[in-house]
Amino acid sequence: MLGLQRFCTEHKIKLSKIGHVFLSRVCSETAGGIPGLLLTLAGMGEEGMSVNVWGPSDLQYLVDAMKSFIPHAAMVHTTSFGSDATAQLGASNFTDPINLVDNEVVKISAILLRPSCSEGSAGKPGDMSVIYLCELPDIVGKFDPEKAKALGLKPGPKYGELQSGKSVKSDHQNIVVHPSDVMGPSIPGPIVFLVDCPTESHMQELLSIQSLHSYYADYLVSSPENVKTVTCIIHLSPPSVISSPNYQNWMKNFGSAQHIMARHEMKNVEIPILKSSARIAARLNYLCPQFFPAPGFWSLKQVNSSKVDSSFSGKDCVSKFPESISAENLLKFTLRPHAHLGLDKSSIPSLMAPSAVIQELVTEIPEIVGAAQHVRQLLLGSAETKGDMTLVQDKYAVPSCLEDIRRDDLEIVLLGTGSSQPSKYRNVSSVYINLFSKGGLLLDCGEGTLGQLKRRFGVEGADLVVRNLKCIWISHIHADHHTGLARILALRRDLLKGVAHEPLAVIGPRQLKRFLDAYQRLEDLDMQFLDCRSTSLASWEASEGNSEYKHHSASGSPNNLEDVNKPAMNTESTLFARGSRMQSYWKRPGNPVDNAMNFAVLKGLKKVLNEAGLEALISFPVVHCPQAFGIVLKAAERINSVGKMIPGWKIGYSGDTRPCPELVEASRGATVLIHEATFEDDLVEEAVARNHSTTKEAIEVGDSAGVYRIILTHFSQRYPKIPVFDETHMHKTCIAFDMMSINIADLPVLPEVLPYLKLLFKNEMIVDELDDVADTVSEVS
Repeated sequence: MLGLQRFCTEHKIKLSKIGHVFLSRVCSETAGGIPGLLLTLAGMGEEGMSVNVWGPSDLQYLVDAMKSFIPHAAMVHTTSFGSDATAQLGASNFTDPINLVDNEVVKISAILLRPSCSEGSAGKPGDMSVIYLCELPDIVGKFDPEKAKALGLKPGPKYGELQSGKSVKSDHQNIVVHPSDVMGPSIPGPIVFLVDCPTESHMQELLSIQSLHSYYADYLVSSPENVKTVTCIIHLSPPSVISSPNYQNWMKNFGSAQHIMARHEMKNVEIPILKSSARIAARLNYLCPQFFPAPGFWSLKQVNSSKVDSSFSGKDCVSKFPESISAENLLKFTLRPHAHLGLDKSSIPSLMAPSAVIQELVTEIPEIVGAAQHVRQLLLGSAETKGDMTLVQDKYAVPSCLEDIRRDDLEIVLLGTGSSQPSKYRNVSSVYINLFSKGGLLLDCGEGTLGQLKRRFGVEGADLVVRNLKCIWISHIHADHHTGLARILALRRDLLKGVAHEPLAVIGPRQLKRFLDAYQRLEDLDMQFLDCRSTSLASWEASEGNSEYKHHSASGSPNNLEDVNKPAMNTESTLFARGSRMQSYWKRPGNPVDNAMNFAVLKGLKKVLNEAGLEALISFPVVHCPQAFGIVLKAAERINSVGKMIPGWKIGYSGDTRPCPELVEASRGATVLIHEATFEDDLVEEAVARNHSTTKEAIEVGDSAGVYRIILTHFSQRYPKIPVFDETHMHKTCIAFDMMSINIADLPVLPEVLPYLKLLFKNEMIVDELDDVADTVSEVS
């Protein structure tokens, strides 16, 4: 359910109307959106709202993990079923239906499905899946007043009693009138199954579940009075399971039931489910394709002819079952009213033609045609004068690190540029540092980061990005910065299964380790954690053999780490931002940073970074919440074609913060500073109260640090499309948008594009388009 909040916002589904969430399994793929949903609901209204989350007993592992960053009040309605004790009982008990919801509207029960294993083996957490049975009550037959009159009944209250199922005494005859005497035949209520059978091993258990036999079509012959006809079965099982003869034979047991194959339909990838953001992306691509590449999805022709499609689509199964259909986005199956029972394809999105979006744009803003030509000329001029270090469009000298720079050296991809929670147009925080053939890094990893990677690079391209990640760095524990992490790690684990590799380094605040340690009881994430404090300048130098933090000598630092952060800081006084609650945390006993284990991990990290062409990765404290950090990355020096030594580029990333001297010092002389700008300049008091920055403050930090280019991001969701800013301060600055991809070779012209972006959104009103969000965003953001 990753991306649930953006989906609901896009399609005007109020989160407050969601009463129950049922998880078929508990893993990052199915439950990745749960933390964000709970936090959003907890922030609604004066007292917050809640949702009932149901899942197998493994859900408790997820709940325990989330306690490290979610207030307990937001989780009081999570309910797991099928305890470990139940799992150890005989199969007949284990697979009996468990009643979850039973009211006048619906009855929902669950049957637990675990992989078959050798006798005495208990199985591991995360292996359990669920079959959900959803049964609606019968529709009572129509009351026949003529029959009632013939049986001696007067019109009146007794008619109502008969219709409610009660027998009554006749008014004119000495008989008792039963409902069946005056009511037409009832219509059986629809029954829907949701089946998640993830492996062949689970299928062996599925085939042996006795409690499902009463739903089989041939059960009608032996027990016609107890027949239950299944209307629809939604299959979440993977194609490798669905295509097996045993599974297809099991499907035949349900007669004419409608089968919906809802797992990994590759043809749906081409058609955006988030149409609003796709429309913005198409407009941005028209205006400036160099900074806003076309989405990485395959063309429909490629998808239909792809081998991957045939292995993931369940086509074979559909062709063998006339009652089967491949799922599509927003496909519905109507259960009530009975007259409309069945499939409803009216809301399925159609393929969005970029040409139609552009035609709409040109009609709306005719001058955009000339603007797009000007932008192309700007970029063309940049390419032609790349070797000239005094470009006419920039009164500031181009830094020497950009001399003879290659386009395959560095690209900064802004995957999520909003704050607090996902919205229609901006996802939450994540930045991909693309080092091309040398891999890449993720800086923050909010919910939906994997989906954003797929939108930018395509499905196969996103897999390649995840496979080649060198490390993931998380700035702080707030949910909008890390709840997409587990999904990325789990995908990498699966992609590298059977391939020799090292666990991925995850660098983050200490609270994140508590979450990951607890979560890994549920599924292995194949990662190695490192506290952000262990990647401070002082810790790097200590790991190089210099235990005296206050001495910064080059002899102990072959990579010249001390040059990244001049002047050298005294750890005791400046490791944490002045006035921050983090100062006391650092001084607590039992929190050593310079231990042998961390040094060993640092050594491995340094090797990985060097292989990626990076000289340094340094974390530093910022002012936001306890254990909030920023980061600088520095590339190694390189030699150009004539043997000249050229310094490496330097990137700073603020995370969430107020302006602070640690950020200024760490970013000094950076090629690019990516800085949060949550609020407009008029909201400085709110920025201070929430420990965020305004647009002007972010730019002032960059100016004080002498950085070459500033990219503003992490905008409040009160600015749906483009934030408020004063152009007089933007001479070296640009506004970030989701999927914006900034190649280092294009940095000289980056600020020049901003006026054209403003033109693109000139008709946009600044309104809050999140109907379900409280006026005041919860501090958990």
